[in-house]
Amino acid sequence: MPELIEVEMYRVALDATVGRSIAEAHIPDRSYPRFVGVEEVVAELVGSTIVGTSRRGKLAIAELDSGRRLGLRFGMTGRLIVDGAAPIDTLEYSSDRDDPAWDRFIIRFCDGGVLRLNDPRRFGSVELDPSLDALGPDASTATVAEMVDAVKSDRSVKAVLLDQSRVAGLGNLLVDETLWRAAIAPTRTARTLDHERVAHLRRVMRRTIAQLTRRGGSHRGDLHEERHAGGVCPRDGEPLLRQQVAGRTTIWCSAHQT
Repeated sequence: MPELIEVEMYRVALDATVGRSIAEAHIPDRSYPRFVGVEEVVAELVGSTIVGTSRRGKLAIAELDSGRRLGLRFGMTGRLIVDGAAPIDTLEYSSDRDDPAWDRFIIRFCDGGVLRLNDPRRFGSVELDPSLDALGPDASTATVAEMVDAVKSDRSVKAVLLDQSRVAGLGNLLVDETLWRAAIAPTRTARTLDHERVAHLRRVMRRTIAQLTRRGGSHRGDLHEERHAGGVCPRDGEPLLRQQVAGRTTIWCSAHQT
C-alpha cells in the first residue's frame, strides 16, 4: 500500500491544485527528493503554477507551467492531503494518526491552501522530471500484446506482476487478488502462460482494479479478509497457503490456482 488504486485517488485529489501558484515549498527531510537536492526542488516550485496532473502506475505527477514535472511517490505509507482533505484517511498496515512530524513534503499556495505528503515510514519520495522509461504499461490500461510481452520471463508470475518495469501499478494485495480470481498460481513460471491464459489474466486484472476502485481500495478484495493464519478460500473453502513468493507474503489457494 498504496497501490495503483490509491495513487489514482491521490491524482484526483491533486486536480484541486491545478491553476494554483506556489508560494512556498518545504522539505523537512533532506533525503526525500530523489536524484536532486532540496534546494533545486524548492527553487523550481516556488513561483510556479500547477497546470495539469497525470499518473503512471504508482507515480503521480503534477505538471508545472515551466514545462517541468513534479513526481510524487508514496512508498508504503504515504498519504496526500490537499487543503486539509485526504482522499484516504487510513492506509492498510499504516498508522491512523495524522502526525505533522510525518509531513515529508509541503507546498503552500498563494491562495492560502496547503498540500502535504505525510509518510510515517519515509519510503516515498519527490522528484523533478521523473523518467517513465523504467515503467511498464499501466495495469489499468495494459493491452493483451503488452501483457504477452510482460510475461516473457522465467520468474514466477507474481514476481513479474510486481515488477514495475513490466506492469506498472500493482502491489502485493492487487497481485494476490488478481491471481486468485484468475485461478493462476503465483508460483507458476510466467512464460508458461499461453496467449489465452494471458488474455484472461489481463481481463481479470483490469476488472479487479475497476471493482476494487468502486469498493474504495486495494484492501477491499474478496481474498483480503482471509489474509490470516487459518484463512480459507472464499471460492471453495479450502485452506489457503501462506508463503513467501517473490519476497512477499503471498496468500493463495492451491485447490483452484494452477
